[in-house]
Order: sequence, then structure tokens, then C-alpha cells
Amino acid sequence: MTRIPLLALVAALLCAPQFALAKSQTVTLNIPTMDCSTCPITIRAALRKVSGVSSAKVSYERREAVVVFDDSKTNVDELKKATSDAGYPSLIKTLPN
Repeated sequence: MTRIPLLALVAALLCAPQFALAKSQTVTLNIPTMDCSTCPITIRAALRKVSGVSSAKVSYERREAVVVFDDSKTNVDELKKATSDAGYPSLIKTLPN
């Protein structure tokens, strides 16, 4: 394969809709029902199981989770469902950016 067609193929793949529309988002969820210092372990595990989540940082002291996710694979409602299913209902503290 020559260099120019290979570059054209790579450029075409990068411009494909699934790549162009995917965007990393960050949302902060308020989780007021955390009542012990081990709760973040359960919440973090539940969030990381959601397809598209690349990072979940959970703070017991702040009663919040900061989640980075691929918006082409999941959304805030799925993240809230994951925490609720784990026994910790959550609310949106800051909207995705």
C-alpha cells in the first residue's frame, strides 16, 4: 500500500461519524446517602462497570463522584442509574462540559 492512500484511509476513518461525535464529558454527581468511608469503593466499582466510563473519582468527604465518560457510549442517566442500582441514588451537581 502506498503512503498517500494509507493517509487518506486514516483521515477518512478519523472523520467518520462515530469518531467525530464521540466526546469526553465530565459530570459531578452528588451522592448524599454515603454514610461511611467504604461507600466510595462500591460507588466507584458501579460507575466503572458502565460502558464508556474512563474515570470515576468518588469522595466520601464531599459526598460526590466526578465521572469522565464517552458521550457516544453512555449518558448521565445511565451513570445515575448505576449509583442507584448500587444503593446510592445520585443527583447532578454539575452538568457535563
